[in-house]
Amino acid sequence: MTSETGFDPALYDRFPTKGERPAGELEELERIWCAPKGWELLTAVNNNYVGFFYVATAFLFFLLAGILALVMRVQLALPLQGILPQETYNQFFTMHGTVMMFLFAVPMMEAIGVLLLPQMLSARDLPFPRLSAYAFWAYFVGGLCFFASLFVGLAPDGGWFMYPPLTSTAYSPGINADFWLLGIGFIEISAIAGAIEIIVGVLRTRAPGMTLDKMPVYAWAMLVFGVMIVVGFPSVILGTLLLELERAFNWPFFDPTRGGDALLWQHLFWFFGHPEVYIIFLPASGLVSMMVATMARTRLVGHHLIVLAFLATGFISFGVWSHHMFTTGMPNLSIGFFAAASMAVSVPAGIQVFAWIATFAVGKPRFNAPTLFLLGSLLTFVIGGLTGVMVAMVPFDWQAHDSYFIVAHLHYVLIGGMVFPMFAAFYYWTPMISRRALSERLGKWAFWLMFTGMQVTFLPMHLTGLMGMPRRVYTYLPGREWEVTNMVSTIGAFVLASGVLVFLVDLARNFRFTTQDDAGNVYAGGTLEWLPTGLYSARSIPVVKSREPLWDDPNLAEDVEQGRYFLPGSATGLRETLVTSPLRAEPQYLQIMPGPSVWPFLAAVFTAGFFLLMTVQAYFLSFACGVLAVVCVLRWLWDTDRRVEEETVDVGAGIYLPTYVTGPSSHGWWAMVILLVVVGMIYVMAVFSFLYLYGVHPSFWIAPPGPLSLALLLPLYAAAAGLALLARYMLAREATERWTPGVLFVCAALALAAGIGADLWSWMDLGLRPSASGQGATVYALLSLEVMLAAIGLLMAGYISARNSRGMLVRPRNNSLDLCVLWVVYAAGQGALTALLTRVFGG
Repeated sequence: MTSETGFDPALYDRFPTKGERPAGELEELERIWCAPKGWELLTAVNNNYVGFFYVATAFLFFLLAGILALVMRVQLALPLQGILPQETYNQFFTMHGTVMMFLFAVPMMEAIGVLLLPQMLSARDLPFPRLSAYAFWAYFVGGLCFFASLFVGLAPDGGWFMYPPLTSTAYSPGINADFWLLGIGFIEISAIAGAIEIIVGVLRTRAPGMTLDKMPVYAWAMLVFGVMIVVGFPSVILGTLLLELERAFNWPFFDPTRGGDALLWQHLFWFFGHPEVYIIFLPASGLVSMMVATMARTRLVGHHLIVLAFLATGFISFGVWSHHMFTTGMPNLSIGFFAAASMAVSVPAGIQVFAWIATFAVGKPRFNAPTLFLLGSLLTFVIGGLTGVMVAMVPFDWQAHDSYFIVAHLHYVLIGGMVFPMFAAFYYWTPMISRRALSERLGKWAFWLMFTGMQVTFLPMHLTGLMGMPRRVYTYLPGREWEVTNMVSTIGAFVLASGVLVFLVDLARNFRFTTQDDAGNVYAGGTLEWLPTGLYSARSIPVVKSREPLWDDPNLAEDVEQGRYFLPGSATGLRETLVTSPLRAEPQYLQIMPGPSVWPFLAAVFTAGFFLLMTVQAYFLSFACGVLAVVCVLRWLWDTDRRVEEETVDVGAGIYLPTYVTGPSSHGWWAMVILLVVVGMIYVMAVFSFLYLYGVHPSFWIAPPGPLSLALLLPLYAAAAGLALLARYMLAREATERWTPGVLFVCAALALAAGIGADLWSWMDLGLRPSASGQGATVYALLSLEVMLAAIGLLMAGYISARNSRGMLVRPRNNSLDLCVLWVVYAAGQGALTALLTRVFGG
């Protein structure tokens, strides 16, 4: 088989070299990757620190949401309880679901990935450490501000799904709903930033030799997880933007009296909402697959089938969103399709469950704390999966919809599929970052209390639901035979909470965070995260020859620690990691990584301030925070994309790699393409909204501007794309004046802005206003997306001009210009498509 990149795999035979490396190499690594102290923690970008902060914050939100649940259970223990007034209960209910789904589940899975993946892939760090830091601080500041709304009576009260018309200004006139819409939209942006980091990290920073076939199953799970976020989360971001525009400016996206439709929100929300369950489950499944093999002391049964199951789950899950809408009066053909998809998605989950059972069966399992949580997860998740198949059957769903049966099903799936695996992972991987492992004795107590409490809490809810108790009620009348099951569920909730309390006691007694001198490989795992590590991850980056390298090569840890593989020291005196090819993980170039910086922290704080102040309608201060956030981001980017003097460096054993590449080989190019996929998915869902309202209420639509407007628009968009590409071409020509590429790119951005301005003017001249009808709202929403793209394009033009004036657009290729050209070319294409689409589908 030929090499993917031209790299000669025979060079791997030079490793390991014999003897110890010079002591100065290790000291240099420790100096370059030194630990932050005091206030410098705010500037830390190492995955060790950021990942730990991320996990701790997500777990804090788990505890806060759990406390809200306990108060709600006390309220429902008996009929006509007065613990919580109706309005307060609605806020508690909304915040519990919102925090668990948006501030705990997905961020926790992302946080564990940030912490584990670099060590598991034997990379120095993820490829965009400052982006990880920004994502965390945005989540931390925004999440705490959002939760604090509960203490000032401004928490949202429309349910974690925020269905209109309940959340329209007619029924929710305060700013409570606005906190949800702007807060969640902002937090989802943070999640997308983390997903981009994870996707590029898994595909481009694996250890040499770690082909896709040798990649840990958890890395596969995180790759699918990241792709699903990129595809699914734009839908809820768009939905929150549309509902906020309706509330703030009276654009009738969801008002049927003016050509909108309330069901449009459900389609947008559940296109994200149901795949989110699998977004949560798949990383946990990857963790389970890793732990099951170690606990059973054997290789994972059905590794390839599990990977295929991940891919199948990611694909099928986007075909089940209307599973939640069987009672809304959809056509029978649609109901049949979504019912079939809802049952089909259980097949990949079943493959994984049977593979885990088979692994335990052929191995010699140790019944310690992680194993108990894994077995509890299997049993609980299977019960949740079976009830999921039940509600996928339409006649049964009609009976059980919006009852406590659904509450039980949801919690069985999420607790069995994510919470129990998370606690198993805590016990399994804590020795990697703590001086002491957690207590086996306390771990077993925590498991039995949590497992028993979970069953006692939620198993009776199936019966409560079938007896007719609806969801989302804050109290109920006596004499309906719900008292016993509700009291049992409340008792079970406190038993479950006592198990979590035991775990907290265990943490307080034994957890001591460290980046070195950790407790080590307590459970004898076989993957690379158990190599001896420091802040620089492994001392040297090994050549990987199997999926469990530590099991197959007993000397690997010693060879890595002695610096006998890639990058035993710093080749340039800076932070570095290897970037490898996406399929066969062949070394391509040395990435120069940015170090600690306060700018991601400040950018996150000002971004959070922008959304928070906009919510309370302090628009001037909000605008000021937005400007400061942009300035901080530009300042953080200014330090990146710089070349070093050495064009090629020795990365070990005489193997030389370049220190700067451009185009599709660059990790930055991959990140920009993924970002454009996110932008494209927001656009696709906006187009869906446009066509959906056109199909539902065509009588509200008027004739669009005439074809003459296209004669102006399309040439402007073509000019924007052409000038951007010409700027990139001229940069490569040595005879070109230095200022020429920057001027051409500025002209491209101006042409893009002119095209969007002309399109906007044509609709305003026609007399269509966004508040007039569903057509006006969706047309102006599409144009608003174009305006944002053009504004970013103009910002990029200023940035490129500034770098060009400082001689930082190096030739013949420059990553900053390449990425900005990608953006403008995409924006021009989207603008042209919008102009055509809105004129074809008119009244």
